[in-house]
Amino acid sequence: MNAAAFLAPPTLEGRHVRLQPMQAEHAPALARAAADGELWSLWYTGVPHPEAMDAHVANLIARRAQGTFLPFVVSRVDGGEVVGQTSYCNADADNRRLEIGYTWYAHSAQRSAINTEAKLLLLSHAFETLGCIAVEFRTHWFNQRSRAAIARLGAKQDGVLRNHQRLPDGSFRDTVVFSIIESEWPAVKRHLVYSLEQHAAEQGGRQHG
Repeated sequence: MNAAAFLAPPTLEGRHVRLQPMQAEHAPALARAAADGELWSLWYTGVPHPEAMDAHVANLIARRAQGTFLPFVVSRVDGGEVVGQTSYCNADADNRRLEIGYTWYAHSAQRSAINTEAKLLLLSHAFETLGCIAVEFRTHWFNQRSRAAIARLGAKQDGVLRNHQRLPDGSFRDTVVFSIIESEWPAVKRHLVYSLEQHAAEQGGRQHG
């Protein structure tokens, strides 16, 4: 399968979230999502300032043409509010590998079912439709929240790439690499489904409490 066919853009939808291939018209909604929590102020993330969102979206869409990168807009199924973005990246069609990254969520969507279900949708498509043998996750060494969230998914830490990237401020990023491999996917999937069921039960309990 060639690179373009490997990352043919799907729309993925669950109970809570919808993942749509990013388009230029999504920029204003993404700017509003980034403003929820002033996410650009976290120096160890790459969330753009709302004023730079048009250029950010244009850059991600341009990268899609390379066949190794596929950006998604994450929105709530209920109401359609855009709450963030995520991507398939560094896709290797020959070796059936890819990375899930460039992920961020509005503050109001964090610590909710949004990330869990988005990852369930992305991983299910990667392993069950694309036939991936491994899916990677990468994050900044100092992004403790991201590292904890990736570990909660069931991914295992592979290692740390020292001085991996130069950041806009001139500093160097140490990148922590995690992965889920094909043989681990059934157990990880059960864990993610269980986590979503627990979230639904907790939400139901609060509504009737």
